Amino acid sequence: MMHFLADDNEVIHLQVSGKGSPIIMLHGWTASHREWSPFIDQLTPHHRVFRWDARGHGGHRLTQETVPTVQRMAQDLRNLIEYYHLDDLVAVGHSMGALTLWQYIKEHGCEKLRKVCFLDQSPKLLTDSEWCDGIYGDFDQDRSATFLSHLQTDFTESVLLLGAMGLNASAREKYHTGSRGLDKARQWLNEQDPAPLIACWESLTEADYRETLERIDIPALLVYGGASNYYRSETAHYVHNKIANAVLHIYEGTDHSPHQWDRERFVRDLLDFIDA
Repeated sequence: MMHFLADDNEVIHLQVSGKGSPIIMLHGWTASHREWSPFIDQLTPHHRVFRWDARGHGGHRLTQETVPTVQRMAQDLRNLIEYYHLDDLVAVGHSMGALTLWQYIKEHGCEKLRKVCFLDQSPKLLTDSEWCDGIYGDFDQDRSATFLSHLQTDFTESVLLLGAMGLNASAREKYHTGSRGLDKARQWLNEQDPAPLIACWESLTEADYRETLERIDIPALLVYGGASNYYRSETAHYVHNKIANAVLHIYEGTDHSPHQWDRERFVRDLLDFIDA
């Protein structure tokens, strides 16, 4: 892997592949740059693809004391763009990656960005009496506090249960019966350092990007899972209605990772969007 130094001297690891116009791909919470590996062969003939392991992710131990909040990751994104002298780029964010990109836009507008793609994310994770489009539709402060407590005692199973006990009935069944994919996820999570990931999650739950959506004045592609573990279709339509130049695709029958369940469609939709 390659790396660059953020402005606090933290080492940020990444893979850079291909030649052509730049694409930055930002993975979800607890994941790594490998989330985007299935799409590299189709993207790299005409694009230079940047895939990082976000601060505190990918099994890389932190070298600095800086807490890996979403605000810090947005600054890391700015550092990456400056380090590689990128401009007129396409940015793709899934889950936490979408939140990181929204934080970047909140601070810098759409500077350096040509187009953006957001995958299955709500602009505000926690729900309240006036906001039902966050996690599960009813993941309020009390449920969030309980989840944070569980993360401290059993990080791996708590993360798996967050995805399994949500809106996707198939995920719930797979958790109870067990699967090869679940075993691989459990092994991966067991290998991670929980502390920075828990701190990162806490910052994600404190964020609210509803007003930021209206600042996006460049073309946006939205891809949501029709059977998302976390979000109802209302969340997708809310985001779609708030971004002026947005195109929405709902992949029916897919969960929180619609791009993984329908890979051919996703890479086709993404390339068509980039080239349009």
